[in-house]
Amino acid sequence: MKLQTEKGEIQISNEVFTNVTGAAATNCFGVKGMAFRSKKDGLVHLLRREAMSKGVHLTFHEEDATVSIELHIIVEHGVNLLAVSRAIMEEVRYVVNKITGVEVREVDVYIDSMMAH
Repeated sequence: MKLQTEKGEIQISNEVFTNVTGAAATNCFGVKGMAFRSKKDGLVHLLRREAMSKGVHLTFHEEDATVSIELHIIVEHGVNLLAVSRAIMEEVRYVVNKITGVEVREVDVYIDSMMAH
């Protein structure tokens, strides 16, 4: 991802973006972790911290230097899904902008599974 500033060009790798995004999402109350649906067996898997970027999909919009984020998560059983999703959207938008300086156009949250505490 390339950003043009008044002082020059900044390049931020997708790995940095996905790690920042995944960390922000998984720090929210009620989130068990990032999810990944296996193409082999169709099952949803809870990703370990070092692989959580598989649950994050980014689209960079060059025309206005914004990013759209798609998150696949697993939540704790019994949490308010709307409240958790809103908290994730706000936290991810804030953290990504604060750390990278990139404006977040949208955050889409997909709840792929629920797990017991």
